[in-house]
Amino acid sequence: MSKKHKILITGGTGLVGQALSDLLISNGHSVVLMSRSAKSHPILPSFRWNIEEQYIDPLAFEGVDTIVHLAGAGVADKRWTAKRKEEILTSRTESSQLLFEYLKSHKHSVKTFIAASAIGIYGSDTGDKLIREEAEIGKDFLAKVTESWEESTRQIDSLDIRLFQARIGIVLSAKGGALKELLRPPIAAPLGSGSQFMSWIHIKDLCRLLLYAIENESIKGFYNAVGPHPLTNKELTQVAAKVYNKPYLPISVPSGVLRLMMGEMAEIVLGGSKVSADKILDEGFSYHFPDLESALQDLKSH
Repeated sequence: MSKKHKILITGGTGLVGQALSDLLISNGHSVVLMSRSAKSHPILPSFRWNIEEQYIDPLAFEGVDTIVHLAGAGVADKRWTAKRKEEILTSRTESSQLLFEYLKSHKHSVKTFIAASAIGIYGSDTGDKLIREEAEIGKDFLAKVTESWEESTRQIDSLDIRLFQARIGIVLSAKGGALKELLRPPIAAPLGSGSQFMSWIHIKDLCRLLLYAIENESIKGFYNAVGPHPLTNKELTQVAAKVYNKPYLPISVPSGVLRLMMGEMAEIVLGGSKVSADKILDEGFSYHFPDLESALQDLKSH
C-alpha cells in the first residue's frame, strides 16, 4: 500500500489544479490549497498568500510533506502587452521565490516539491527534431520566461527537498485550454504552415504523471510532461475534426492573419516542438491516452 501524502497546491483552482486535486483525493491523499483568497474552494481548506505583501499563512504548511507549485498567469489568456508579459514572468518567479524564502527560514515537514514548467523552454519553433530534456534553451520570450521560472524553483534543491520539474506541453481538457480554442471555429483548418509540431497531453495523463512523481520518491530533476506521440498542427486538426464531426478545410489560416489577430502571442500557435516523453517512460510511467484519437474520444464523452 502506497504512503499517503498531505499535499499543498498553489494554483489549485486552475484547470490542472482542480483535476489534480480530484485525482489526489481519489487516491487517498489529503489536499490543501494556497490562494489569494482564503475561501477559494467550496470544500478543500484554502490558505491565503500574497506575493506583493510577501505573505504566506504559516498554517498552510501544517503536516504538509509535498508542494505542487502550479501558480502563474495564463500565457494565452490575454494579448501580450508589455505589462502582461511582465505579469507572466513575475507571477511565476516571484511566487517561487516567496515559497523558497519561506521554506528556507521556517520549520516545516516538506520533503518533495513538484514544480510546473513548460516545453516553451526549448524555444517557440524547434522544427521536426525530437527534443529531449538536455536540449538547448530557446531565445524567444517564452523560453526566457521558462528559464527564469526554472531558475527560481531550482533553489529548492539546496534545501534538501526533492525537486521534480515538469515541463508541461499542450494540455487537452474538455473544460478549457487549447482544445476549446481549437474547436471554437465552425470549420477546422491548420494554422500557418500546419507542419509545426504540437506536443500534447491529456489532462488525466498529466495529473497521473504528477501523481507518479509524488509517489515515486526516487524520481527527481527535469522531465517532459507530454504524451508519447506529438503530431503536426495539420494532423492534430484533422483528428480533432474527425472526432468532433467538424468540417475540415485543408487550406491553412495564413500566418499574417494570425499575427494581426494575436500579435506576438501568435508564436504560440505558429511555432512548435516535437518533444520526447522517453525519460518519464523509462521511469516506468505509462499513458492511458497515448494517441490523440483515444484522448479526444475520452474528452468528448465528458
